[in-house]
Amino acid sequence: MALLNKFLSGGKSQPLAAAHGQGGGQAAHGGHDAHGHDHHDQEGMKVFGFWLFLITDVILFGTLFATFVVLRLNTAGGPTGAELIEINGIIISTFILLTSSFTSGVALLEMNRGNKKGLITWLVITALLGASFIYLEVTEFIHLVHEGATIGTSAYWSSFFTLVGTHGLHVSIGLVWMVALIIQLARRGITDVTKRKVNVISLYWHFLDVIWIFVFTIVYLMGVM
Repeated sequence: MALLNKFLSGGKSQPLAAAHGQGGGQAAHGGHDAHGHDHHDQEGMKVFGFWLFLITDVILFGTLFATFVVLRLNTAGGPTGAELIEINGIIISTFILLTSSFTSGVALLEMNRGNKKGLITWLVITALLGASFIYLEVTEFIHLVHEGATIGTSAYWSSFFTLVGTHGLHVSIGLVWMVALIIQLARRGITDVTKRKVNVISLYWHFLDVIWIFVFTIVYLMGVM
């Protein structure tokens, strides 16, 4: 009888233990899935927040463009853009910035291939081109100030410096952001988080290029030539 009882009790405990172990494994697996789902939701919310930021920037630049168009003839008897702006330098700046948009796209391709070195290399090239653009823009501003055109000279120059300067400020912020991302990529490599950040900075950079095309067309081509 003792052997029979031991056999029966042992036979029942094994399925119970197995069932308990299976249930614990399912619970752990479910917890892991929930954590991954939460992480995905957080990344998605960050991307959505960035799109909201771009929408506000579209409104900002739209307002600045409208202001410039309204005030473009109000020079208060002072110098005009056609008299002071050197269009050749602006064409060079435009070429540099549009080239940086191409290099940022190549960086994105290298990321999708899993090539960390290529990704960092093309981001560095993009940042150098962006820095060159800012250098030329600052040089242009210094030249205009020396020629007597400041932000307080007339309504035209106020709207000019505000619009072009706001775009330059956005490019400068993008450069700081890009350098920080390059450092993070060098330390952590290509992860889900860094992928999202590279996609976002690339989208931001393309957005600034589109804005500059409007600046080049409205402020320089139409306003100067």
